[in-house]
Amino acid sequence: MRLLALAALFPFAALADSSNTTARTLTSLGEGIWEIRHPDAPDGFPQGNTTVIAGDKAVLVVDSCLLPSSTRADIEQIRKWTPKPVAWLVNTHWHFDHTAGNGAYAAAFPGLQIVAHEHTKKMIESFNPGAIVRYPARQQRFEKMLETGKDQDGRPLSDALRADLKKSLAGLGPMVAEMKGLTQLPPNVSFDHELNLDLGNREVQVRFLGRGNTGGDTVVWLPREKLLVAGDLLDHPVPYLFGGFPVDLVRTLRGIADMDIDKIVPGHGEVLSGKGYVTKVAAMVASVNAEVEKELNSGLTKEQVLDAAPKNLPVATWRAQFAAEDKDSADFFEESFAGLVKASANQIAIR
Repeated sequence: MRLLALAALFPFAALADSSNTTARTLTSLGEGIWEIRHPDAPDGFPQGNTTVIAGDKAVLVVDSCLLPSSTRADIEQIRKWTPKPVAWLVNTHWHFDHTAGNGAYAAAFPGLQIVAHEHTKKMIESFNPGAIVRYPARQQRFEKMLETGKDQDGRPLSDALRADLKKSLAGLGPMVAEMKGLTQLPPNVSFDHELNLDLGNREVQVRFLGRGNTGGDTVVWLPREKLLVAGDLLDHPVPYLFGGFPVDLVRTLRGIADMDIDKIVPGHGEVLSGKGYVTKVAAMVASVNAEVEKELNSGLTKEQVLDAAPKNLPVATWRAQFAAEDKDSADFFEESFAGLVKASANQIAIR
């Protein structure tokens, strides 16, 4: 159900894993490091991964999740793992499935410093409060799409999207009830390129490698442990490519591939070993960018490119690589790939 959840809210925006997440899982990534993977919200909206990094003096958390109940459970779990305070919370980007829990962390840990890239901080301050208030209006938008049989771009609804709309509407009530009264707390610390932190015998580097999913994507790197927390620059098993900056994304992902890392925590999905997935995503996006640019240079309009470009690309091969035999992931890939072509055309056309 992620295709609708993301595309509707952010329109500018052999695998064992699935694009749907139904269970909360805890994964140890080494001494004092854990990943928390959250189940999708009742209406299918995805909840971002949370990473917890403990040093001898303090704890750093990466991304604060979406639902208040999930955030409360995370805070309770962190206190079981370590008595040390959470001193730092990093928002990898502005989408509120990674930032809505900021206020709960600040209330639980007085003196908390919430860190984000300058662009991310501005977006959290300006866009997110209104987006949270407007969330219940999804019902009217989704009902209208089902009634008209067309998506937000005026295209006929696919069977997968129609089913997704119905499932999202069925779970929207409990979602809205839980989010009632939720307020977005913005970061109070911003940076432009790099921020180095010492948690006590544990070095953490907070870095901006370039735009990709958003204008301020941040990664958190533990050089000694060779671990990278990537936010939505990487999502598994199917990348989220509904908007952003596909031209920049290729450079940013290649920058990640050049780093000395053994494990990657994506924004959504299971922990990745090695860099194979990074290079696979970068290669696909680069191929799409090249084809889109060729089509635009031939005189096609952006709208024409949306239909023409996929016909000259190995879409079926990529779908099999990312979705394997999982139908939900295959449906999600179709919507994500269409978003990639659109975002690529939008960015290349204005260069």
